[in-house]
Amino acid sequence: MKQLPIIFRREFSSFFATPLAYVFLLIFLVLSSVFTFYLGNFYESGQANLNPFFNFHPWLYLFLVPALAMRMWAEERKSGTIELLMTLPITRFESVLGKFLAAWVFAGIALLLTFPMVLTVNYLGDPDNGAILTGYVGSWLLAGAYLSVGSCMSALAKNQVIAFILTVSLCFIFVLSGFALVLDAFNGWAPQWLLDAVASFSFLTRFQAISKGVIDLRDLLYFLSFITAWLMATAVVIDLKKAD
Repeated sequence: MKQLPIIFRREFSSFFATPLAYVFLLIFLVLSSVFTFYLGNFYESGQANLNPFFNFHPWLYLFLVPALAMRMWAEERKSGTIELLMTLPITRFESVLGKFLAAWVFAGIALLLTFPMVLTVNYLGDPDNGAILTGYVGSWLLAGAYLSVGSCMSALAKNQVIAFILTVSLCFIFVLSGFALVLDAFNGWAPQWLLDAVASFSFLTRFQAISKGVIDLRDLLYFLSFITAWLMATAVVIDLKKAD
């Protein structure tokens, strides 16, 4: 892992080499404010908490994070630099992890820039700041899960648009897997263990539990295991593409 910091710095700085980073941050901050204060009925609820802010994150990330992830490997293939990257004295997982961590840290910075909302809610009332902190942790883990899927799809697809569509589609499935409408489709013919398994893969269920201040080790392990599995899948896809 000696080369990991070098890859991280290269990828992280590349975000700010183009307007992508600034456009992403602007859109994320504007939409977060609109969803929280207008669509989330923040003032009408009469409660000093950031639940309206966090409730929209699974849906906000569904389109913004794939746009951030689609360039990870598709851009390397388009520019022809992926061949150079493959010849460097680094392991495949180092390159995958370095790219992912750069995007994940960037997503974390976007989250930190929403800190004025924390100040606002503390000014207006006496919120549970512990629950707010866990909400931020859960949101960052959720972004990491989306990014890990996007990393694999970017390595698999031939261009960024296809990578974006595949990532949105897969993440949408993982979000919906905990909905009653989906579970009802299995009800009546599927065993209970299958219903529980489908529900356990839901991003929404796991994230909502953490964002409400309940940190369950199983939820943390789910997100970390999910991210690790998709990053390993990314490394496998890259090796297969190299063999082609």
